[in-house]
Amino acid sequence: MESHNITLIPGDGIGPELTDATRRVLEATGVKFNWDVVHAGTDVMAEYGTPLPQHVLESIRKNKVALKGPITTPVGSGFRSVNVALRKELELYCCLRPCKSYVGTPTLYNNVDLIVVRENMEDLYAGIEFEKDSASASKLISFLEGLGAKIRPDSGISIKPLSEFGCHRIVRFAFEYARTNKRRKVTAVHKANIMKYSDGLFLAVARDVALSYPEIEFEDRIVDNMTMQLVKKPQQFDVLICPNLYGDIISDLCAGLVGGLGIAPGANLGDGIALFEPTHGSAPKYKGMNKANPMAMMLSGVLMLRHINEISAADKVEKAIAAVIADGKNVTYDLKPESTHGNAVGTSQVADAIIDMMAKMP
Repeated sequence: MESHNITLIPGDGIGPELTDATRRVLEATGVKFNWDVVHAGTDVMAEYGTPLPQHVLESIRKNKVALKGPITTPVGSGFRSVNVALRKELELYCCLRPCKSYVGTPTLYNNVDLIVVRENMEDLYAGIEFEKDSASASKLISFLEGLGAKIRPDSGISIKPLSEFGCHRIVRFAFEYARTNKRRKVTAVHKANIMKYSDGLFLAVARDVALSYPEIEFEDRIVDNMTMQLVKKPQQFDVLICPNLYGDIISDLCAGLVGGLGIAPGANLGDGIALFEPTHGSAPKYKGMNKANPMAMMLSGVLMLRHINEISAADKVEKAIAAVIADGKNVTYDLKPESTHGNAVGTSQVADAIIDMMAKMP
C-alpha cells in the first residue's frame, strides 16, 4: 500500500487537540501516512523569532500536501496573518470552502451542498494599503487628485487590484472543479454594477471562461443580492466563484447556513501544492479544555484524502462523521441544542465515536 508524505502543522490554541483527533481518525482508515510534523504560530516565536519558520515552508514545498490546525498570529510579529503569509509564500491562489448540511446539525436549512471558490491573492486583501497622514498616503492622494479624483487628506487608502490573469486562473479552477465533480452550475459573485473596472473585469472573464464549459450552467449575482438569495433559498446554488473579499464573507455566511464553522472544512490550493485546514480560529481561551469541535479539521482531512486519491477512505470518514452527527450523542456543545449543552462530549470523544462508527461500516 502506498504511503503518503504529508506535512502536519498542529498549530496552537486548540489546534494540537484538533490535530490529534483528526490524525487518529485518518489513520483509522488504514491509509498509510508519513507525517512530517512541523510547528508554527505563537508557540514557536521564542525559538525562531517568527510564527512561520522557513523550515515549515520547505516541508510543504517538499511534500506538496499539508494538513494544518488553526494558528494564532502573534501581536507585533510583522505578519498581518500567518495564514495570509502561507498563501502568499506558496502561491495558494484558491480557497476552497465546501458547505454541506448534515442531518442533525442545528440549522434551519436542509439539503444544502455549496462549494465556495474564493480567489486568495488579489482584491482588497492584497495588502496594498496607505496609512492616514503617512507620506505615501499624501503622495498618492496628490497623484489621484491630478487624475480628477477627490479624496479627503485624512483618508486611509486600500487598493483593490484584480488582474485578468488572476481572474482567469480562479474562474477556470471553479469550472474545472465543477466538471470534475459533476456539479451543475457556477455562479459568479460580484459588484460590477458599481466597480466597473475591477469587478467588471472579473465578470467579463467569468462570462468568457463559461463559454468553454457549455455543459455547466453559468449565472452571475450581485453580491448584496447574493447574500439575500442564500438566506432565502441556498439550495438554488451550487458552485460560487468569488473575488477575495466577497469570498471571505460569503464562505462564512454559507458555513452558518449548514451549522457553523465547527463543520466547515477548507483547502488552500495552488499549482502543485495543497494545504488543508479548518476555517475557524485557534480559540486560545479553550486551549487544553477538550471542548472544541474537531469535525471541521476532520472534514478538511476528507478533502485531503480525496486530493491524494484515497477516495474510499474519504467517503468512509465523511459517512462516519455524518452518522455521528445524526445520532447526536457524541457531539460537541456547538452541535447540541442549548438546553442540552451539558450532555456534550469533548474533542477526543468525538474522534473515538467516529473511529467506532467506521469500524462498524462494511
